Amino acid sequence: MASQVPADPMTQGMTRSPGVTALLEEHAGLEARLADPDVHADQALARSLGRRYAALAPVVATVEELRGAEADLADARELAREDPAFAAEVTELEARVGPLRDRLSEQLVPRDAADANDVVVEVKSGEGGEESALFAGDLLRMYSRYAERRGWKVEVLSATESDLGGYKDVTVAVTAPGDEPEGVWAWLKYEGGVHRVQRVPVTESQGRIHTSAAGVLVYPEVDAAADVEIDEKDLRVDVFRSSGKGGQGVNTTDSAVRITHLPTGVVVSCQNERSQLQNKARAMDVLRSRLQAIADEAEAAQASADRRSQVRTVDRSERVRTYNYPENRISDHRVGYKSHDLDRVLDGDLDAVLDALRSADRAERMARSGPAADEPRS
Repeated sequence: MASQVPADPMTQGMTRSPGVTALLEEHAGLEARLADPDVHADQALARSLGRRYAALAPVVATVEELRGAEADLADARELAREDPAFAAEVTELEARVGPLRDRLSEQLVPRDAADANDVVVEVKSGEGGEESALFAGDLLRMYSRYAERRGWKVEVLSATESDLGGYKDVTVAVTAPGDEPEGVWAWLKYEGGVHRVQRVPVTESQGRIHTSAAGVLVYPEVDAAADVEIDEKDLRVDVFRSSGKGGQGVNTTDSAVRITHLPTGVVVSCQNERSQLQNKARAMDVLRSRLQAIADEAEAAQASADRRSQVRTVDRSERVRTYNYPENRISDHRVGYKSHDLDRVLDGDLDAVLDALRSADRAERMARSGPAADEPRS
């Protein structure tokens, strides 16, 4: 139907708000840029623009659908004044407009700007000796299998194995193909913190249940163009021999690289590439991401003292999740999530626990943003 009768002022105010108008203009601008062949000569730029375009697409679709429903509702109300037979159509359209407004409100909740990014995951053993190192290996397998389920790639950057086959520490890059608006960070950002395990270790001869812990650190990768200043004078670069599972097919020469950022004490290493130069370049990428994550965390902590942050110390008392083997139970202490399918979770079926964390995060964002949010949510 076509009509000059104004739509409901409440809904029209939402779809015509300056924030929504700006998003529609940005979407149109991105569409034009992505149609330019010159843009695709820079693959990193094209991927970044493609992800943003994909993130805006659902919002644009909802705005267009809501505007159409508003126009139809205005027409139906005008006709119903002259012919009561149109009252049923008014009721039907009102029932359609309400959910569309709710959907748009949720889509406009501010999103995490890094949600489309790939990530670096570090897993470190903590209290518990060899048992903790074995558990660190279990966590890495869990994330690797979850990544496989989602079609992501896991690349071991550096690893220090324990005597029994676990990991004292291991660093991996997890990357997603394509330009999806929700990348690896959108899902794995909740995994940072201390993970506690309760089970009978393989080293326990009396069958007693022990508690140990491993630490997980997750941060989004940033590209080389990111505004992260690194002074070469602040770096100490050490070269060592590649080893561990990350070294399959790697030169056995001293090609692995360890970089220490002296002002912060951050240490990163890479041994997966085939040359010292490649390993140094990859280690610099990781260092850049680590420093950006530290800067982001400091900024966020200053803005909100009560924000949830990743736990940096591997202490059993500072846990985010517990894996109880005797009861086949997994418990996430941040949102009160519990389930008795630990075996499935360790096999990479993380959907339920991550959905619980994402839902809690989304509710918190919506509560903080209020009705005037102007950016798409995560």
